[in-house]
Order: sequence, then structure tokens, then C-alpha cells
Amino acid sequence: MNQTIFERNGGFATVRKVVSTFYEYVLEDEVVSPYFVGVDMRRQIDHQSKFISTLMGGPGSYSDEHLVRVHERLGINHEAFAVIAGLLQEAMEEHGIAATDVDAVVKAFAVREHLVVTA
Repeated sequence: MNQTIFERNGGFATVRKVVSTFYEYVLEDEVVSPYFVGVDMRRQIDHQSKFISTLMGGPGSYSDEHLVRVHERLGINHEAFAVIAGLLQEAMEEHGIAATDVDAVVKAFAVREHLVVTA
């Protein structure tokens, strides 16, 4: 039986660690940190952990409409999206996720760029 990337990498426990590291990087980055001023980071980490879990084949789902709705007012541009994708990749690599799994998740993230970028 084939395991999902989510299962192969330890499920929510690993995803939560990856996402926590990811947001450490985000909050230190001059390009993307301004998008998170005033954001409840505990809540943000919870939401992002669920989203990344779905990209890894874990439980849950986020519709295209939901992604558009939550990002449309933020004015995210292509540069910021690329930085976020790179930071996600770094965080996954730091936590020992195999390169093929990292590539698959980053690609799943990247195909949603048109739903998030509004500027």
C-alpha cells in the first residue's frame, strides 16, 4: 500500500514542526514579514498546518474559492509568493523531508499561485 507524503513523514506532528519553522523564517524575511503584522500567529500556524497537510495528501481540503477569499485583500505579489514557496521548501528540508516529497509539496503549492497573487 502506498503511503501519502503526509503519512510517510510523520503526519501532523511533523507538519506542525515544519510550519512553525516556516513562520520563523517568514517573520524574519523583509519581503514577506509585512504581510503578517498584527496576525494571530498561533491561529495562522494552525490554519497553515492544515493546509500543508492537505498538500501532503493528509486529511482536509481547501477549495480554490476559499484560497481566493482569504488572500484577495492582502495584495500578495509574485515576488512574495516565490519567497514563501522558497521558505516552505527550506523548512521542509530542515526537518529531513525527502527531496522528492519536498518537490511534490512545493509544486502542489505553486499551482495555487493564481489563487493567492492579487497584485
